[in-house]
Amino acid sequence: MEWRTLLSEKRMRGGSKKQNQERMDLRSEFEKDYHRIIGSASFRRLQDKTQVFPLDKSDFIRTRMTHSLEVSSLAKSLGQNIGEKILEEGKDSEFTSKMKEDISHILQCAGLIHDIGNPPFGHFGETAIRDWFKRNLPEMVFKGQPAEKLLTCQMKEDFYHFEGNAQALRLVTKLHYLVDEYGMNLTYALLNTIVKYPVPSTGIDTESGNIKEKKMGYYFADYEIFREISEETGAGDCRHPLTYILEAADDLAYKTADIEDAFVKGFISYHMLKEELEMLQKEYPDAEFNGAERLKKLYQRGVEKSVQNPESYAVKNWIVRAQGFLISCATSGFIEHYDEIMAGTFEKDIFYGTFGEKLMGLLGDMAYRYVFSSKEIYKMEVTESVILNFLMDKLVSAVLYYDTDKEQNSINSRIVSFISDNYKNAYRHQSEGKSEAEKLYLRLLLVTDYVCGMTDSYAKRLYQEMNGII
Repeated sequence: MEWRTLLSEKRMRGGSKKQNQERMDLRSEFEKDYHRIIGSASFRRLQDKTQVFPLDKSDFIRTRMTHSLEVSSLAKSLGQNIGEKILEEGKDSEFTSKMKEDISHILQCAGLIHDIGNPPFGHFGETAIRDWFKRNLPEMVFKGQPAEKLLTCQMKEDFYHFEGNAQALRLVTKLHYLVDEYGMNLTYALLNTIVKYPVPSTGIDTESGNIKEKKMGYYFADYEIFREISEETGAGDCRHPLTYILEAADDLAYKTADIEDAFVKGFISYHMLKEELEMLQKEYPDAEFNGAERLKKLYQRGVEKSVQNPESYAVKNWIVRAQGFLISCATSGFIEHYDEIMAGTFEKDIFYGTFGEKLMGLLGDMAYRYVFSSKEIYKMEVTESVILNFLMDKLVSAVLYYDTDKEQNSINSRIVSFISDNYKNAYRHQSEGKSEAEKLYLRLLLVTDYVCGMTDSYAKRLYQEMNGII
């Protein structure tokens, strides 16, 4: 892979410009992407999608929007660091200072949209939708035939492995049906960066050890877009190099933020974090980052400063120090594996082999043990599953015969009217000239498109309204 093509400014709709407009607008194509994203309704909806604690009343807890802004900031910083290292160490004679600027802008944009396709209620929303299809699709009947027999293997696997990452690509390329069918019409370099898993649902292999095969990156419906983008950038079926950096920023952001949010919510205390870090330090006594000692020193500093809560002071400041260390780990990891990454053969993340990998592992494990497997979170998830299962039941039933020669009953036609015209216009464009099986597949995607566009509050409110709960 070569940076010259990897940083493609091409868009699906090129557009025409007057020379005087070009002289007045000094933004790069990637800076224009940033403004398109910030001004979009889909990005605004992230403010009402919660990261870990859905429907939480606290104004401190992170939303998808605040998380995305943090990822955007970290990704840009990582891009600057790594770009500078490539130049300093002469890793690539074709790499320029302008390319360093470009990758920083691309990563800043990618951070904003990396979660834009996720459904309401955090990652559990994805699980609930997958589970709904696994239970219901095998029992679904369409015009007297099992729906499973009509759909191809990949169509079915798309729903059984429903994935927010694949939905993000679909959303920004097809579902912003404002001007035309090209969505936000973002640059190919940016679009390729957000495809974390450049494989279809039938190409998932969780046992291979190759990070790009853990999940799917695009739906059957969006294969042509993926192929066009990846051929233009030269990445093909490999991960775009910037995807490694985006993923590192995402992992870094949420694993440190989950600890901070869990501390604020009372799931994790200062002493619990200190004990966990001390155990890690005993296992790796020569590690370059002594997390336990830093945490204790920050606590002591808080005491000396007479802060009201030295434990809170220590934990929150420790998070900042840990992030700085992890940024340096990701930077060195990318540079160390630069040749493999550019060849498309690197199968791990860029924390692999660093102490940052161990620290991140501990933080993720703590979040799972103390937060995600807690009774409070389980209660939330049970409530969320009731809401999503009800909405999926009603919506799929309503769209099953939408746009067919079979007349809909009065309730189903009313439910279909709830779905945004934006999504229905996109469906009509995509289904034109397609077979009956493909149209059925696209109608099921119409439901997931609509559900994924919901905020937490809207999903809850729609459920209550449809059940007569006022």
